[in-house]
Amino acid sequence: MSDRFTFPKSEKLCGNIRIKTLYDTGRHFTCYPLRVTYLLMPQEQSSPDSPSPLVLVWAGKSLFRRAVLRNRLRRLMREAYRLNALLLKERCSADNVSMHVAFNYITKEVLDFSQIEKAMRKAIEKLIAVLEENHE
Repeated sequence: MSDRFTFPKSEKLCGNIRIKTLYDTGRHFTCYPLRVTYLLMPQEQSSPDSPSPLVLVWAGKSLFRRAVLRNRLRRLMREAYRLNALLLKERCSADNVSMHVAFNYITKEVLDFSQIEKAMRKAIEKLIAVLEENHE
């Protein structure tokens, strides 16, 4: 089995300090229904074995009181990221830059997978454009 479309624990953003730093100093944009917050980090500051972006997926309790809905939305966002993240991973490793990214679900509607994947693709394209701007 190939490693192309995986989303292992080593690519998940965890730790209160990292998450707080991302939300405090990171920049953000919106690709409806996702709000993407990102923070670029030189490879020296990130862990040496992970040139790929560290990702956080979030659906808020204030929007969805039932855990079943939050879990479903997080699962859909993770799947959409997993299927489309290859270009972003390749760009990060080529530029020798790591990035912390949070995908927040911001609407009260429960959208289907095709709409979430379309938004995720658009968000990943914007993140690649940010990397290209930063590299120049």
